[in-house]
Amino acid sequence: MSGYERVEELNIMKVIAETLNRCNDMTVMLQTVLGKLLELTKLEAGWIFLIDSPEEYVLAAHHGLPPALSWGAYKPMCSGDCYCLSRYRNGKLTEPVNIIECKRLNEAIQHAWGDTNGITHHATIPLGDGEESFGLLNVASPRKEKFSQEELTLLQSLGFQIGTAIRRTRLYQDERRRAESFEKLNQLAGFLWSADDFYDLQEILEKDGRGIFGWSSVGCYIENQMGKKPAFALTEEVRVEESLGVIPITRQQVVTGAVWIEPAGTSFQPSDREFFMALGRHLTLVYESIALKEKRQELLLHEERKRLARDLHDSVNQKLFSLSLTAKGAKEIVSKYDSSLGELMDEMLSMSQQSLKEMRSLIWQLRPVGLEEGLLSAMKKYGEHLGLCVQFEMERLPDWSRQAEETLWRISQEAMNNVAKHANTKEVTVRLFDTDGGAGMTVMDHGSGFQIEADDERQTLGLISMRERAELLGGELAVRSEPETGTTIDVFLPYRRERRNEDEN
Repeated sequence: MSGYERVEELNIMKVIAETLNRCNDMTVMLQTVLGKLLELTKLEAGWIFLIDSPEEYVLAAHHGLPPALSWGAYKPMCSGDCYCLSRYRNGKLTEPVNIIECKRLNEAIQHAWGDTNGITHHATIPLGDGEESFGLLNVASPRKEKFSQEELTLLQSLGFQIGTAIRRTRLYQDERRRAESFEKLNQLAGFLWSADDFYDLQEILEKDGRGIFGWSSVGCYIENQMGKKPAFALTEEVRVEESLGVIPITRQQVVTGAVWIEPAGTSFQPSDREFFMALGRHLTLVYESIALKEKRQELLLHEERKRLARDLHDSVNQKLFSLSLTAKGAKEIVSKYDSSLGELMDEMLSMSQQSLKEMRSLIWQLRPVGLEEGLLSAMKKYGEHLGLCVQFEMERLPDWSRQAEETLWRISQEAMNNVAKHANTKEVTVRLFDTDGGAGMTVMDHGSGFQIEADDERQTLGLISMRERAELLGGELAVRSEPETGTTIDVFLPYRRERRNEDEN
């Protein structure tokens, strides 16, 4: 090689390096540098394949392709296989190849796809930075069937420059993508910390998460709280795959749930792992905050019920007891003088005793004994308190959330109260079941029954109360009854609460 040729070669490498350093956009960079490379080497056509996996490749840049290869939005270059790709995948193409007869050009001639502009062969140069391979650079010119060793050496140097620039650009894009992801995460975190309960948390992930990040879909599961358990095993590790990201939710170092996310358009990258771990930390802290908030509310409610029950016992209950004793004593006195007054005192005594019994039942409801031992234990003990025999039907013991158990417990109390007061029977059957969609309960008796349309106001208020409790969790309650055939109450509470109306927020 002459001194002039060496200077010319160094000048080409200098210009290519300057061109590569001007841009951090992969598409613009490769398209620009390919055009400049062809201009400096006096070649007329070239194309770059980026190969991220053995099965997939992308036509990342092209310049001067003949009509035979550019028709149909470059369809011949964007699909199918060729010799250079096959050799690259087999690990046999690690250095510039002097001459490769192009399969794509042969097929273009065979099928008369258009003019090849005299191009029949091309040289192929692997693009890499010494550690990693990124794809192939192909160059050609009309009627050129051979590249000299000097030309191949220069192209190899240029391929190394381009490969290094590809790696640098990808690192830059990954860092930029990471910065954008964390900026968006800060925005999402503000919404996450506004969640009042687990259903709010799920709704924010699905609505705001998809809106901010453009995710295709989001799934959420928290044990005994919400969502359908995923098919995959729950682990402590964050999983990042091309089409799925899985974030475990932990409490007290125990995995209790997971969030899984599917991307839209572009796939997840290994570099997204740090982002998913950060999102997981936010979710775990928000989950812990909601759990503590609910526990505090539960304790406050429990204390308020205890206070109210204590006040009722110390005031109204004692006064009713005193009234009962007074009515009994007055009956003994007035019965000797006036039988009609004695009958009135009998009625007063009966009413006071019935009111005392109902007051004790109300106090028992405010301070239920046994709910902490489980729903079935609470129902059984409350039935015994009312003098009822409660039979249970179930295939297995359901594992429900605290909210679902509390709601079913209160509805069953009202239902058993109605049986004790109005059904003229001492037997009640309670069926508990669960499905993929929610929790269910049926309370059935074979007592007097009633016509629902002709129901009196007291019973109507009881039914309204039960129905409202079910609807608070997005559930449904139905009543079936006929005179002399008994009454059946069906309750269903979905695992996923209906979304709130956006106008309420």
